Amino acid sequence: MKIQEALAQAVFRLKSAGVDSPRLDAELLLAHVLETSRATVLTWPERRLTPKALTQYRDLVGRRAARIPLPYILGHWEFFGLDLLVDSRVLIPRPETELLVEQALERAKRWGPALRVCDVGAGSGAIAISLAVHLPQATIYALDGSPEALEVTAHNAHRHGAADRVQCMQGDLLAPLPEPVHILTANLPYVTTEEWSALPPEIRQFEPRQALDGGPDGLDHIRALIAAAPPYLQPGGSLLLEIGASQGDVVSTLARQEFPEARVQVQPDYAGLDRMVLIDT
Repeated sequence: MKIQEALAQAVFRLKSAGVDSPRLDAELLLAHVLETSRATVLTWPERRLTPKALTQYRDLVGRRAARIPLPYILGHWEFFGLDLLVDSRVLIPRPETELLVEQALERAKRWGPALRVCDVGAGSGAIAISLAVHLPQATIYALDGSPEALEVTAHNAHRHGAADRVQCMQGDLLAPLPEPVHILTANLPYVTTEEWSALPPEIRQFEPRQALDGGPDGLDHIRALIAAAPPYLQPGGSLLLEIGASQGDVVSTLARQEFPEARVQVQPDYAGLDRMVLIDT
């Protein structure tokens, strides 16, 4: 079977299953099977697939039609220019979270080589490892309550040559952190329990619920982190939080209660929705 025919069948199957981006997913899955780029797949529509490749491809398309997330099928996903291992132990990194990394890098300029950064709820290590790669002299702490998630963090740190500078620590929120830091980042669960029950099956059935469900108002973990943070921040330090689009005012109020002298800002994402609360003490 030719590539263009296999793609057409896959697109039809994925579209019928309700997949949001059937053509893109079909092309990326075929590129994965052929161990090449999507561009190469599209360049050779007349190329014939081997029976083995066609069987593999149909199997992967079937998994995607079952609404297994594409990154889990591929086994990796890009974040801030890094290729990261991802699987069902961790949340799939989202492009909006790259904004949190950018804000942290901007603030890192204020500090010298003794900079210490902590990412709470590290998951795949997307934030912590991105910062480690761009701040080679900094000490980076990656904290998570899930030992399984930290296995992925550690793998990705090793993969990108940062294993000696990303210290993975398991425990509740900031409890494992051994010293105050200059920058705290966190992409904690912020979806309400009601919202979680209405999420697409890719998210609800396959991504770890503990990384998404933030309780009745979505703020259980964020509220606890803000309350715990003051003694863990160096004077002049920053706490950078990813939030839900409707949570800017509430989280800002919580921040001002714990950090009355701080500058508190709400920043939007690429779609213009509130996505971060930035607390600079």
